[in-house]
Amino acid sequence: MPRRIARRLSRILGRRGAFLAAFGSLWALYGYGQLVEPLPDTRGIRLLLHVMPLDGWAIVWIVCGLTAMACAVLPEGRDWPGFPALLVIVVPWMLAYFMSWQPLGDTTRGWVTALIWAVAAVPVIVVAGWREPIRPKKLE
Repeated sequence: MPRRIARRLSRILGRRGAFLAAFGSLWALYGYGQLVEPLPDTRGIRLLLHVMPLDGWAIVWIVCGLTAMACAVLPEGRDWPGFPALLVIVVPWMLAYFMSWQPLGDTTRGWVTALIWAVAAVPVIVVAGWREPIRPKKLE
C-alpha cells in the first residue's frame, strides 16, 4: 500500500514537482520557525528589518513556500511560478547577510550565511531548467 501511494505521488509530482514540494515545505517551515521563535541575532538582516518587521518576512517565506508547493502538482510548463517564488525570498536574504558583512561590518561571518543562501538558490535555478523525463507508456 505505501509503495502504491509513493508511486502515484511520484507520477503526479514528477521530479520538478517533488523538488518544488520539498523546497516549498522547507521555505514554509523556515518562515513558520521565524514566527514561532524569531532569530535571536538579527544583525545580519538589519537592512531587511528597515523594510518590514521579521513577522512580515516570515509571512513572505511562508507564502513563497506555499506557492512552490501549490505549483508542485501542476504539469511542466505551468509549474514555472514555483521557481521564482523560491528565489524571491532567498535573494534579499542573501544580499542582506552579504551587506551585513561588507560594507556595513555588522557581522564578521555574514559572508558565510550569504554563501549558504546562495548555494540554496543554485538547485532552484538548475531544476527550473530541467525537463521531465519522458515516461514510457504502460503496457496493458
